[in-house]
Amino acid sequence: MIIFIPGRGFDSNVYLIKGQKNTIIDTGSGFDMGYILDELKKNIDIHDIDQIILTHEHVDHTGGAEHLRKKLDDVKILAHEEVARVLEEGIEPSALLFSLPSPKVDVDIKLKDGDRVKIGDDIYTVLHTPGHSKGSICLYCDEKKTLFSGDTIFAYGGIGRYDLPGGDFIELQKSIQRLSELDVKDLYPGHGDFIRGFGNHHVKLALRSVRHI
Repeated sequence: MIIFIPGRGFDSNVYLIKGQKNTIIDTGSGFDMGYILDELKKNIDIHDIDQIILTHEHVDHTGGAEHLRKKLDDVKILAHEEVARVLEEGIEPSALLFSLPSPKVDVDIKLKDGDRVKIGDDIYTVLHTPGHSKGSICLYCDEKKTLFSGDTIFAYGGIGRYDLPGGDFIELQKSIQRLSELDVKDLYPGHGDFIRGFGNHHVKLALRSVRHI
């Protein structure tokens, strides 16, 4: 079961996936943790949450990670190895844009492209998709045709910005091309609406967008 907690302001969306491995994907900036915790508590005993996966290093997705760790029991934080380096050193550069301190987060499990991770009741493949940031990942379940796309692509053809430190337009093009080769039914991006049933169409729109810049 996937539960959507929409981001407020500049905060990322937060997703709770319930099952054998209760998982949170992204945590917001940390500014609105009361709201996020209230939404989580409506749907789960928060002490049953097993892991937090961060789709990339930017503060609007990672600033709440340590806040949540303090509230949860033995929760593990997972992120790409590049994200881990930035967060553990406390040098996440986009925080300056929001006049926030760079989050300092200890990452328990460092992910790389091709890793397979249990999320809820399903197995997802880690796809390293740089372009929006160096450490961006997407998570894809082949069986359910479900994609968590972070800030690489959004609904309605939206694509992640590439003008932040660590962004790279050519890499973003390559990453979106890679996502376009998947069979996506349900699309859960880092901001804005999620899409159920027509994910492929929205991925193709994102590919068209990045090709026409």
